[in-house]
Amino acid sequence: MKAHFHKVAIEPAKSFNIRLDQKPNFGTLWHYHPELELHYIIKGEGTQYIGDSVSNFKNGDMVLLGENLPHTWRCKEEYFKENNTLDVCAYVLQFHPTFLGQEFLQLPEAQAIPALFEKAKQGLVISGNTKLKVAELLQQLEQATDLNRIILLLEIIEILSETDEYQTISPSYAFSHLTNLSEMHRLEKIYSFVLANYRGEINLSEIASLSNLSTSSFCRYFRTMTNKTFFEFVIEIRISNACRELIQNQLTTQAICYESGFNTLSNFYRHFKKVKGMTPFEYKKQYLT
Repeated sequence: MKAHFHKVAIEPAKSFNIRLDQKPNFGTLWHYHPELELHYIIKGEGTQYIGDSVSNFKNGDMVLLGENLPHTWRCKEEYFKENNTLDVCAYVLQFHPTFLGQEFLQLPEAQAIPALFEKAKQGLVISGNTKLKVAELLQQLEQATDLNRIILLLEIIEILSETDEYQTISPSYAFSHLTNLSEMHRLEKIYSFVLANYRGEINLSEIASLSNLSTSSFCRYFRTMTNKTFFEFVIEIRISNACRELIQNQLTTQAICYESGFNTLSNFYRHFKKVKGMTPFEYKKQYLT
């Protein structure tokens, strides 16, 4: 998918960003930047788009994004309603891979760092004790000043470069820099429409009209931009919602099937297994265990 270039504003007299975001939602801008980003969600739920991956995010998730990997965290629709009481909270750490200079990465003692940065280009979900250690250091880093900032960031990078407690998010994603603002807006309209209507029947001619394209042109356009068909994307959104409902453990599988936009249980089971590699029951059991 084409994405919007985002200029990360670094404060004067500082070499990288660390902040604690507390706001109504994470916004909807699909974007990329040359800085790596460590995103630790303290509070918030919804759907994340990273590279060519669509999945859920929830409280406690930690993700490391490599340079120029497109991403956005789209909160559930409830977060965008007027007078809602929901909000999000997350630590966001952003730093350029050469913030200490290109020579630093060529030091023999720093060999593990370029390897970590290369892995991060696919997006990494951090888990286990590694996540706990890094979360504590992020809290300290947000309050740190002067040289302590550099020391704490290097501690975080060291922990991440040595751990095997991670999962790759988007291993096959190939990002193109050929992008412009109008394309980003067009795709944002498509995404917003699907997120608002995936529970019902989505008419292809309607979504094509929204994009100012004919039906056949829209199908070609969407596949070119995302490396998947439009209906594959809709299925991913529906399965993402189903996964969220399954782990909340409040509805029956049949209710989740229809709540997520599927017409029959057999269709739901078939698509779920194709996307997740397991049945809804197996997914729920694995998560709850």
